[in-house]
This record gives sequence, C-alpha cells and structure tokens, in this order.
Amino acid sequence: MYRPLVFLVAFFLYVAGVWAVATTPWTAATAGTLTTAGGAGAPPGTAATAQPTATPASTATPAPSPSGIPSPSGTPAVWTLSTLRNYLVAETDRTDPHTALVDLERITRKDPYVDGFCHPVAHEIGHAALAKYHGDFAKAVSYRDDVCGSGYLHGVVEQKLSESPNPASAVTTLCAPRQTASCIHGIGHGAMFVANLDVTGAERLCDRFPQTSEVVACSEGVFMQLFEPDETDPRAMAKLPADKLAADPLYPCPDQPAVFQSGCYYYAPSYFLQRHDYTAHPEAYVQALAWCLRAPDQGGRASCTKGAGSRLMKYNIERPVWAAAQCEKASPGQRYTCMAGMVSYWDVNYADDSAGSKLCSQLGGEARSNCRSAAADAGDSTSAD
Repeated sequence: MYRPLVFLVAFFLYVAGVWAVATTPWTAATAGTLTTAGGAGAPPGTAATAQPTATPASTATPAPSPSGIPSPSGTPAVWTLSTLRNYLVAETDRTDPHTALVDLERITRKDPYVDGFCHPVAHEIGHAALAKYHGDFAKAVSYRDDVCGSGYLHGVVEQKLSESPNPASAVTTLCAPRQTASCIHGIGHGAMFVANLDVTGAERLCDRFPQTSEVVACSEGVFMQLFEPDETDPRAMAKLPADKLAADPLYPCPDQPAVFQSGCYYYAPSYFLQRHDYTAHPEAYVQALAWCLRAPDQGGRASCTKGAGSRLMKYNIERPVWAAAQCEKASPGQRYTCMAGMVSYWDVNYADDSAGSKLCSQLGGEARSNCRSAAADAGDSTSAD
C-alpha cells in the first residue's frame, strides 16, 4: 500500500533536482586555476618557476601562467626551451646571430628562470648560424658572444666538428690559433657527437691535444654533454646504463683516466639533480652535495661539490641568497667549495668577474665570507665590498 506514496516522493525529488540545476549559476574556472605553488606545468629545467613551499616567501617566484597563453607582445607568457629555441633560430635565419644573441641576453635578464636552459638554446643558435653561412666556420664565429656561458661558440664548434670529414685532425686545428678553453670545451661537445656519445671514443679525440689543460677543457665538454644533454636533440640524450648507475651512482667517473676525472665529477651532479627532479624537490641540491661525498678520493669529492655549487647557481641565479643557504647546509668541509662553484658559474654566466662585487654583497655570515674568499681565489678584480 506504500507503493503510490513511494512514487510520489520520487517524483517530487526529481522535480526539485531539475529546479536546482536550472537555477544554479555555473561559471567556468579561470585559466591558470589549476597551476599549483609547486609550479605544475612549468617547463623542464626552469628551477625558478617550480619552487615548493619550502622556498622562503621573500625569494619565491610565483607560478607562471600556462606557456600556451600569448602575452600582448605575441611572445609566450612563459618561455620553454623549445619555444625560445624556435623563436631565436627563426630570428637567426631572418636576421643574423648577433641579433638573436642580443635578444637571448635581453630575455634572460628579464626572465631569470631562462638561465636554466639558455645554454642549450645558445648551442642551437650556433647550429643555425653555421647552416645559415653554409659551413663557413670563420663567418659563424665572427658573431661570437659569451652570453649564457659561451653556448653559441660551443654550438658552432660542435656542429662544425660533427660535420668534418676528418674529425681527428679537426680537433686540434678548429680552434687554432687561439685555442681558448671555451672553444676547446665546444670541441668536447662535438667529440661526443662524433663518437655517438661513447665517452671512451670522445676521450681519444680529446687526447690529441698536446697540453694537459687543453685535454681537461675538452673533457669538460665531453661530460657536460653526457650528463646535461640538450633535451630536444635525440642524438644528445644521455647513454648511462641503469644497472651500472645502481651499482655505482657516480658511474662512470671512478673508472676514468686521471686527466678526465675532474671533468666527470664536476658535471655528474647535473644528472643527479635531473634524476631527482630538482624543480619539484629543491632538497635535491643538499642531497647532491651529500652524494658527492661518496666519491672515492678527495679530488673527486671536491670536483663534485664544486659542480653541485655551479648547478645551484645556474638553476637559481635569480635567488642567490637561497642558493647560498643550500651550500651552508652541506658538510662543513664542503661549504667553501660549493660556494666556489657558485662564484665560478656567476662569472661564466655574466662573462665577467663580477661575483666578488655583485654576488657576495647579497650574502651574509659564513656564506659571504666564503664567497669573498672564493672570488678572490678566482681572480675577481673586486672581491671586497
């Protein structure tokens, strides 16, 4: 006898539900609502745009808008490695490398997070310049600019070497007569392409240089290419076997000939940080410093620590106080060396010796003291302030 009553109640509930849906004001979520404080959706390698809540409020960078939304100027609201590369390569083709490099420097100064990937972008401008001038090496390098750690020169050199019909001979002649360390570093990158990312084969090419300092400079290009490959180039992806890394996380550094070990240990933290997703987990920097202590000798530990400090500066150049604080969390014996790495990258990035006057002045306490000492040891002209 309750069946009619049940149907009646169900009918009234249905009507009430339809009325509620029809009268509720539905509003679409605004763009960017799902972007979290941790930088979800931020481009790979942009440490400044993907900081977790552990970042001090005074130095945190707000999460950017999605990169697909254009700014009023028509450029992306947030640059990624691929969008910046495409923009500047097209500009190189349309105008000349100088114009593109000046634009790259302008963009990195306006948006410091771009420093995290401006070096490989500068490589790509170098590749495009050599193609634009039909392989004319002298013409391409005449536009040399040291922006973003001389990435342009490295790109021209590595491309020319990889196209050479006789790379073994070109290794020692391409950078002549000046044979600058930066140019030879580019040879190391190119040696890896010639050797198909085989470290031993690339080292044989570096060994052709007569001076030990030249071999070391070449080795630094080799291991930067191994541990910090250009993300968008499938030829450049790291070939590091997972089983050997599991057995020895510092592989292949301990097995390298002595002259190649410092370069290997110096760039090894790059790979560690990538594997530990440093953009989302900034504690990875301190973990990398602790990991460096696993190197079997003091030289390896020092090179690894300095390399970790260099990456700290590279990926966080817009917030040096926070970066220095990570060095201060390391073992006491590592703190000065970590800061020396920060000073080294600062000077390379800005192509001057300004760390002593412009970096150290922002720091306090032990970090400031270590910075000034490291700057003086590096030969900065003004390490005091």
